[in-house]
Amino acid sequence: MQQWPRHLRVTTIFKLGPEFKGILFLILLIPWGVFSQAEKRPNVILIITDDQGYGDLGATGNHHLKTPVLDAFAKESLRFNNFYVSPVCAPTRSSLMTGRYSLRTGVRDTYNGGAIMSTDEVTLAEVLKQADYKTGLFGKWHLGDNYPSRPIDQGFDESVMHLSGGMGQVGDFTTWFQGDRSYFDPVLWHNGKQQGYEGYCSDIFTDGAIDFIAQNAADPFFCYLSFNAPHTPLQVPERYYDMYKDIDPATGFDDGRPFTSMSEKDKEDARKVYAMVSNIDDNVGRLLAKLEELNIADNTLVIFMTDNGPQQVRYVGGMRGRKGSVYRGGTRVPFYMRLPDIGKKNKDIAIMAAHIDVLPTLAEICGVDLPENRKIDGKSLMPLLNGNDHDWEERSLFSYWTRRYPERFQNIALQRGNYKLAGHTDYDATIEDFELFDITNDPYEQHNMVSEKRAIAEKLMSELERNYTELIHSENLKNPPRIHIGTTHENPIVLNRNDAGGDRGIWAQEEVYGKWAVNIAEGTYNITYKFISPLQEEGSMYLEAGPIVNQFKNTKTGVDLLEMKNVSLPEIVGDLVPFYRSKSKKIFPFWVSLERID
Repeated sequence: MQQWPRHLRVTTIFKLGPEFKGILFLILLIPWGVFSQAEKRPNVILIITDDQGYGDLGATGNHHLKTPVLDAFAKESLRFNNFYVSPVCAPTRSSLMTGRYSLRTGVRDTYNGGAIMSTDEVTLAEVLKQADYKTGLFGKWHLGDNYPSRPIDQGFDESVMHLSGGMGQVGDFTTWFQGDRSYFDPVLWHNGKQQGYEGYCSDIFTDGAIDFIAQNAADPFFCYLSFNAPHTPLQVPERYYDMYKDIDPATGFDDGRPFTSMSEKDKEDARKVYAMVSNIDDNVGRLLAKLEELNIADNTLVIFMTDNGPQQVRYVGGMRGRKGSVYRGGTRVPFYMRLPDIGKKNKDIAIMAAHIDVLPTLAEICGVDLPENRKIDGKSLMPLLNGNDHDWEERSLFSYWTRRYPERFQNIALQRGNYKLAGHTDYDATIEDFELFDITNDPYEQHNMVSEKRAIAEKLMSELERNYTELIHSENLKNPPRIHIGTTHENPIVLNRNDAGGDRGIWAQEEVYGKWAVNIAEGTYNITYKFISPLQEEGSMYLEAGPIVNQFKNTKTGVDLLEMKNVSLPEIVGDLVPFYRSKSKKIFPFWVSLERID
């Protein structure tokens, strides 16, 4: 595989603070304009889907699914058959963007204010912009919906995205109230501004990616096509559902691998998921055809992967667990990399790889250096791409998932070589409370070997504990990312439920304690509060911002919007706590808009 000579590479010095956009670069030796066509850096397209499990492809053994494009793509790609991600989406995406374990980036949850990535992180987009790549995101971001954590603040020149973890979720307030039509004709966010679109979401995101590719075909580009499908709510155009409406998704998997029984609801969910995946397959086909039409396919690296296991019960290749679980059903995903004219095609790679490896691999392929002022947990996969397996040193992979913050020894795992230690136990558990699996001989994680291989289990437990201790003391967990209010970058700014902390599991409840971690610029603000349902009682609206408390009495009922005008706020680094108090209730707003007017 081609590797750029050192004298043609660039080095990141550091990333500037949130007042600035981008990275200060030191450009070594020569300007980019002297590259010949043969030396042109490859374009990069990274395609990721949401909650599509390992078994949701024809190429991975699901005979019900019609995915001819992705099946053919897999056959002409390097197939990483032992590839892992985090058990849930925001942690996977932060690792994908940074090459670091998610806890280092400040991402610790999918909501509860824990899906905001620190602005100090250097993203894959920023790394590639060192070499003048044009960068675009289309679809799901889920790493912060406000300045300074949006895609356009983190290295992307162009973005068309929905908010929060998914369309139709409470954080995505422009689609939440559309109910069973949230995936159709949505209001999305184009470069930080609301914009209405017509059509089905996956088609819209693909259209945006294709337009971006066409506009930047003459220069190196990085296109991040991040489908929100087949995440819930399970909505899909009828013509795709009709492809699966008569199948029984539980039949035909009698090859001896474990298979969880499916209820009638599970079966109906699977039909809708398969329909959504077939739609994705068609859209990937449209994108690949555009590369051929533009005559850039031979210089475009394309990756297809998914972000975690399936949310619902269905075929997952016999593996144990699904989304949210550290068992393989929750973390093992398909990963296909097609590198025309640069590497070998149609090859299986069995060595363990992970989401943290994508950034260092692409950096090496594209001839740019990694940031030097932080720990990169991943490794470049170049030796494996080149077939130099003997150059690959064995390493460990840490995995966890619990709501809000990681819990000691609960849904936590460490895999090294053939062996994987998994904990689903108490904080003070002993080694006997853990599970040890030999993944090579027991890929479905059915046989606990902890008593037979106690010495191996104890060694892995010690390493797991060291990893856990180091990661929970990450700087971005101790000093979590904050939303910046009152800047010129985003004014007005709308705070949504996905990024609100407070009560554990805060979601669409009315009577719940919530807050946002903020950095407020001194100024005068007009503030609007939106509620999930109209207020039924007179009461008072309170706004607590650090040491400042403002309230006004409301005598109107049947309204779902309240306003505070000309609110003077000092500079504050702390929590913003709004609530409506009536005689019988204390209600947290659905969203809050703050517009600085001075």
